[in-house]
Amino acid sequence: MFRRTLALSALILGLAAAADASTIAIVPGTSNPWLAGMPAGTTADIGDVAPGQSPVQVGISLSAGDTLWFFSTGTTDHCPGFACGAAGAEGDAIEGSVGHRVGAEHGIANVVAPIDSLMGVFLGPDEPDLTAAPGALDFSTAALRNLLTISPLLKQPFFIGDGLRNDGVTPQNFIVPAGATRLYLGTMDGFEWNNNSGSLEVTVSAVVVPEPATLALVALGFAGGAIRRRRVSGKS
Repeated sequence: MFRRTLALSALILGLAAAADASTIAIVPGTSNPWLAGMPAGTTADIGDVAPGQSPVQVGISLSAGDTLWFFSTGTTDHCPGFACGAAGAEGDAIEGSVGHRVGAEHGIANVVAPIDSLMGVFLGPDEPDLTAAPGALDFSTAALRNLLTISPLLKQPFFIGDGLRNDGVTPQNFIVPAGATRLYLGTMDGFEWNNNSGSLEVTVSAVVVPEPATLALVALGFAGGAIRRRRVSGKS
């Protein structure tokens, strides 16, 4: 199933005309989104310090209204050695969603999202703590995480997960907000990223989204191929 999902994701990406760029980022579990854009020596709750626990800045050019697609693999763990268990980019289904313990920090908004999940935050050119934080987004339910289009504001952390809707096939569309010049990726935790482990490999692409009918045909054709392969192999 995992290989089929990756293959379908790659096929859909192949149909999308790249608007400008595609890049791969490695996101350690220690990447704290609330240190995004902050200078070296900045501290965050609890015991995190830039750049050691800073999130990863994605090397991709951004324009307001661009659509980004994400595809992520790997695992992270917010409490290694304490039997929490590693989780993929969608986060830890057993432990569920958390908010940031101190709420907004350094001008970056609070958020509620699955612990260990892949998160993003857009910034403009300025240090984020120079202006007030916007309101918090909520990704605590499967329905909220299943939106086709997600349009965060600057300095508003948002859930990415594996970049696909709940069907495991359809890419979600993440819209670049006005004023965005930087994109950072991190993981979700309530506090103290410095003892987290693991990493995620994330492909980020600016795309021209295919028509829904095209995506449906691709998914249908891929599903048909999977059924034929099962029949040939003698599996029901």
